[in-house]
Amino acid sequence: MTPPSVKSAKSAPLRGQARSAARPPIRVALVEDQPKVRESWVQLINSFPDFTCVCACGTGEEAVRVIPADQPDVILMDIFLPRMSGIECTVRLKALLPGSQIVILTAMDDQELVFLALEAGADGYLLKRTKPADLRAALLDVLGGGAPMTSQIARRVIESFRLKAKTRDESVRLSVREEQILVLLSQGFSNKLIADKLEISIDTVCSHLKHVFEKLHVSTRTEAVVRYMNSKGSQPKTDGSL
Repeated sequence: MTPPSVKSAKSAPLRGQARSAARPPIRVALVEDQPKVRESWVQLINSFPDFTCVCACGTGEEAVRVIPADQPDVILMDIFLPRMSGIECTVRLKALLPGSQIVILTAMDDQELVFLALEAGADGYLLKRTKPADLRAALLDVLGGGAPMTSQIARRVIESFRLKAKTRDESVRLSVREEQILVLLSQGFSNKLIADKLEISIDTVCSHLKHVFEKLHVSTRTEAVVRYMNSKGSQPKTDGSL
């Protein structure tokens, strides 16, 4: 899925085309794993007179390592990334850059993903087919304190909260081993690598994860990581055994 063409962005009737000489451009960082798509988005962002793309990363790991130094005003985040997902990357970047706004960009309006992204700290959620003028307006909106979403996404959010809003027991306690596994899971390790690192069997890892899912009221690895990292203030604890 590619973004709208730069040509269409330039021809779209945008308000306030002239950049004020006294106002620096709005700094945008991009996280997108497909090189051609990433290049297209960079060109699109830079085609807006009042915006500049200061950083474009291909993975969540690279984003966490590189983006904080650039101090962007807005981060555009692809949700489907290899290893560390866009949702997990959002949790980490929000902890490192609480003042930066993060807008999820995705080709899908999956209800579960919308809910997880917002819970992870996303400030907006847009489809990649959003028109250039609407994208620019959404970026200005989020910087002004809004929460931009396409109408389809807004509907999904309403449905998500209706279906999944429920009280969770915040006093749930995980065992030391369960926390160790979640820390490694948040770092992108597979079940096999977790088993090797902790010197236990894969079956034992799966058993621990089953108990974690039950305690945190989740059904996927990503949900477990997001809930755990949020409960720890987005800073998973580690110890010498890891």
